[in-house]
Amino acid sequence: MTCPHAVAGSVRTYPFGDRVDLHLDAAYAELRATEPVVRVAMPYGGQAWLLTRHADIKKAAADPRFSMHAAADRDVPRAAPRALDSAGLMGMPAADHARLRRLVSRAFTARRVAALRPRIAEITHALLDDLVAGGGPADLVDKLALPLPTAVICEMLGIPHADRHIFRTFTEALMSASRYTEEQVAAAAEEYADYLRGYVAQRRARPAGDLLSALIEAHDEGEQLSENELLMLTGGMLIGGHETTAGQLASHVLVLLEDRTRYERLCAHPDLVPRAVEELLRIVPLWSSVGPSRVATEDVEIGGVTIRAGDAVVYSLASANRDENVFTHADTVLLDRESNPHIAFGQGPHYCPGAPLARAELQTALTALTSRLPGLRLAVPADTLTWHRDMLVRSLVTLPVTW
Repeated sequence: MTCPHAVAGSVRTYPFGDRVDLHLDAAYAELRATEPVVRVAMPYGGQAWLLTRHADIKKAAADPRFSMHAAADRDVPRAAPRALDSAGLMGMPAADHARLRRLVSRAFTARRVAALRPRIAEITHALLDDLVAGGGPADLVDKLALPLPTAVICEMLGIPHADRHIFRTFTEALMSASRYTEEQVAAAAEEYADYLRGYVAQRRARPAGDLLSALIEAHDEGEQLSENELLMLTGGMLIGGHETTAGQLASHVLVLLEDRTRYERLCAHPDLVPRAVEELLRIVPLWSSVGPSRVATEDVEIGGVTIRAGDAVVYSLASANRDENVFTHADTVLLDRESNPHIAFGQGPHYCPGAPLARAELQTALTALTSRLPGLRLAVPADTLTWHRDMLVRSLVTLPVTW
């Protein structure tokens, strides 16, 4: 896609670097200060506008004139090799997206998540029992960060935990920026779809009191949920319900253990955990770069710049969460930060519907770790840790710890 309305001025090459750890390129801070709405040459599809300030990103994310659907199925400027799919939740028309979000959001209300907390705690403590029994050092990714959200979302949907390898394979392929070929991604997607079709058929014949049964009932009772939408929602919740939380949990623990005074403070003051989770969500970048592109459906002024109809727009949530105009000492981890309007879960109609569940899992895990393992520490130097490369999200391969 070309952008015929591009204005003269600087054009940066994006991404600015190849960092996959928890550090942000200094270019974001520079742009927030000097050129918060800037032209960038994207890895795929041409040039886009990059937004870096909190206020501009909040405004754009809530403005329907910046449309993901308009960017779907097209070679628009973007960070990822694959364009958005108009049949997927993020790329579909706004009305369909809102209808399906209403269905999904029912599963993650504050009341439902509160009722789940005892079970989340039970799973967490069982995993820690196994970790302690095995002795240290141990890999916290393998022993806690990944299995906790995987077990929770499997139970919610009624998916056998033993089948997790099927959606893990597809998750890794889907989240790949360049690690897998298009043929490998397509093959993993087909295996995943076949599995979901079979399991939905089983659940339709033998309903249970789980979320998948409820979604099937919604489909069968005519709540405008097609078979393809049912499969897409189920598959999307399985992936979204574990991958990002797993990465965040491991990264949160790393931030606490890199400076153990942070971890020790939570051990001494467990009441700080909810506020600490919000600060860790703010400071830890989830995505390797920007999220999905949007296309302006009409001329829009933002940050003093006129973005023309047809132009592509991308933004960095991580940059917004380090905006010095919003957060005092923005690059400093303040576990007791009182005012914390971060947008780690997004903003507007694409705000993550699973945010209440993710918060519950992160809070439960950190509470359990700090109460049961006050001596937890890194088993290797932080600068020797290995991070996944060529992926859309930032995540540790392993997190060796001892206690």
